[in-house]
Amino acid sequence: MSSPLSHPLVRTFLSTVERRTAALPAAWREELLEDLREEIAAALADDLGEDASGEPAGDHGTIGEERVRRVLDWIGTPEEIAADALAEESGSIPPEPENVGATWTTLGIAVLPVPLCLVPGVGIPLGLVAALGALVRLWRSAPWARHEKRQATLFVLSPLVTVPVLAAALSLAFDGITAPAFVASLLIALTLPVAGAIRLARSAARLRERTW
Repeated sequence: MSSPLSHPLVRTFLSTVERRTAALPAAWREELLEDLREEIAAALADDLGEDASGEPAGDHGTIGEERVRRVLDWIGTPEEIAADALAEESGSIPPEPENVGATWTTLGIAVLPVPLCLVPGVGIPLGLVAALGALVRLWRSAPWARHEKRQATLFVLSPLVTVPVLAAALSLAFDGITAPAFVASLLIALTLPVAGAIRLARSAARLRERTW
């Protein structure tokens, strides 16, 4: 089974980013490309599978071109990614390492809104306040590029969409929304903020290792 990175659209995407960031130091450019490879591979990994006979899927697994386009559009255009990277390198948005405690405080607040919604009576207002605080800390934090912050913002705010959708689906399945169904929808919705926090933690750790 072929790697998602072997898809022609992905190869073109990465080569365009590499070409447009030619002015970056080689180590910085390679780190950017490696981050993109990891993100694309993770996003497309679930689309690789086997065909109905149980045999490995074809040249690009079961990944359709439209699915690849959606993933690449979600990550951002090569022009946007290159512009962010060049702006950081020029000093207008300088990435700086921060101590582990500050990073984990920001990421902890980022995943806190969903659990807070379980607090009886005031849970939803508390969750919204925590989400706002997480976004303020996130955008003021130094270790992450703008495209990472934009993606993290989507992760933090994703429960605003996923929780109602999941709650509605569960209410249809169980003839009305129940407390267990609501809790289940919150727990499922928590996966996206947690995934975003893990990615940001890895990015901050790499920056600390490179700098220190």
